[in-house]
Amino acid sequence: MITELGHFALILAFLVAIVQAIVPLIGAHKRWHGWMAVAEPAAVAQFLLTAASFAALTHAFLVSDFSLRLVVLNSHSAKPMLYKISGVWGNHEGSMLLWVLILTLFGACAAWFGGQLPPTLKARVLAVQSAISVAFFAFIIFTSNPFLRLAVPPFDGQDLNPLLQDPGLAFHPPFLYLGYVGLSMAFSFAVAALIEGRVDAAWARWVRPWTLAAWVFLTIGIALGSWWAYYELGWGGFWFWDPVENASFMPWLIGAALLHSAIVVEKREALKSWTILLAILAFGFSLIGTFIVRSGVLTSVHAFANDPERGVFILFILAFFMGGALTLFAARANVMEAKGVFGMVSRESALVANNILLAVAAFVVFIGTIWPLVAEMFFDRKLSVGAPFFNMAFTPFMVVLGLILPLGSMLPWKRGNLGRVGRHLVPALVLAVAVAALAYALQTGKTALGPIGLLLGTWMVAGAAMDLWSRTGRGANRFGRLRRMPRADWGKAVAHAGLGITFIGVSGLMAWEQEDIRTVQLGEPFDVGAYTLVLNDVQEVKGPNYLSTMGDVTLSQDGSEIATLYPEKRVYPVAKMPTTEAAIDGGLLRDVYVVIGDPQSDGGWAVRTYIKPLANWIWLGSIIMAVGGVLSLTDRRYRVAAGARKAPAQGVPAE
Repeated sequence: MITELGHFALILAFLVAIVQAIVPLIGAHKRWHGWMAVAEPAAVAQFLLTAASFAALTHAFLVSDFSLRLVVLNSHSAKPMLYKISGVWGNHEGSMLLWVLILTLFGACAAWFGGQLPPTLKARVLAVQSAISVAFFAFIIFTSNPFLRLAVPPFDGQDLNPLLQDPGLAFHPPFLYLGYVGLSMAFSFAVAALIEGRVDAAWARWVRPWTLAAWVFLTIGIALGSWWAYYELGWGGFWFWDPVENASFMPWLIGAALLHSAIVVEKREALKSWTILLAILAFGFSLIGTFIVRSGVLTSVHAFANDPERGVFILFILAFFMGGALTLFAARANVMEAKGVFGMVSRESALVANNILLAVAAFVVFIGTIWPLVAEMFFDRKLSVGAPFFNMAFTPFMVVLGLILPLGSMLPWKRGNLGRVGRHLVPALVLAVAVAALAYALQTGKTALGPIGLLLGTWMVAGAAMDLWSRTGRGANRFGRLRRMPRADWGKAVAHAGLGITFIGVSGLMAWEQEDIRTVQLGEPFDVGAYTLVLNDVQEVKGPNYLSTMGDVTLSQDGSEIATLYPEKRVYPVAKMPTTEAAIDGGLLRDVYVVIGDPQSDGGWAVRTYIKPLANWIWLGSIIMAVGGVLSLTDRRYRVAAGARKAPAQGVPAE
């Protein structure tokens, strides 16, 4: 009964979405306030109905209702409760229902918190948002229905993919979708502004909080996925340039460019057309990512589905919304005339450079991701584009971005003096060079990657600190003024520092990682770097729904025991899939990472050991970036939205 109610609620939400996509749009065009007023209750109703549908599907997973096809394919009665819950979105159909739930949540939030928006713009934003919902409701109901029943339910299910039975993957998709789908609000605001015929500073102030929230969620989601890949896959890497990884990274880069571009629109009434284009492309790349994950056109360990028919449906959605938005963008070019002028040395110019670097970097990732498909379709050649290409093509843009970020943050609007700003940053430069020189002197190898990465990261962190300090003026009580500084300024500095810390972690790990692969006998010590390891025992252990081969490894340094590690190889009998569970002794400056392999003919065991310097700085930097975004979101200027442009009681002209 609950399942049928969930299915009915999904269909009803689809019908409400159709009404919301049409009626407010006509009302805004005709200035019919009653029709425009339909948007808000419809958005809330649409969210509540979708939430009820999602709750019904969750209930089916929790009680192991094996009359539901989706539960049979992705659950098992012996599975731990956390993975029964995450199993709801650990598959194609359930993950798409989560996608639509978040899509309707953002629409409802716009209805709840959009009180400062002019009525016509608000109606159009909610209508465009609902039009996206209509497309994805249709996709779910007609191609990916999660409520299909089985005539003869089996005794038990086939279990969830073992790789997904992990805390990191339980929380990774919801955060990633909050970011992916959150960018739809920037798209809706852009299209609504083009229909309205007005792109100004107030619009930029309205769109920035939505973009910033989506970017924060996307940052957290990508970091969780990277962390999962690091410790769960047993490869010891944090990023593999996998197509699905790239699918989330591209909108993150474009979203970051959009955030910085919107600042210029808000402050200087410049870069209007570029900002609107970025808002369209940010969500466009989210749809491209959805296509990559769902269609099976590109091979990935993360891909949910391998169904070309579903991929074609998403391709039509992408073509409709992107084609329509870009056509409208071209038709409304006259309303995006820039007003502000600025010199070559100014904050505006620095933000333009920032945008170019981020956009080109995203384009490089896109080309590298899609090129194997293009080569196969048009040249009948099977190609693989891997890490060497991405590292070589992508890294230079990030190096230049890291160099200009502190300078650009401190330049004044309209016209600046590079020498004056440079004098403020001398301490940051001295510190960065000193750290790089120390790293180069201490390292055993001759690679310059580590010292350069440390120089860039330290330059960005110290530059962010100097940026804050320079805003406190002169004289006494500078610390008091620092505490009273707007949260948006703090958020910017913290986010830039977080990016610098991530730079340090990535470069340190890639430059100074040590790897050791050998056959180890029980009780035989072996050295890796400065550490001594002993494989004491290997036992067979039974888990809740898996069988594990678990090693017992003692880690020592200079004769002192540091930790006991328990690497595992698990086999899930129902899914008939093995997984590797690395054992990690984590620390601020290094991780010791141990993976146990197969038994050998001489009675030993294959053991892989890695020493990973600064690995945790990668995720620490990501967390700090997200904290910076949250700090900016709590700034009072965002909470009041664009209060100065509050709509009069009789509405605001649309043209």
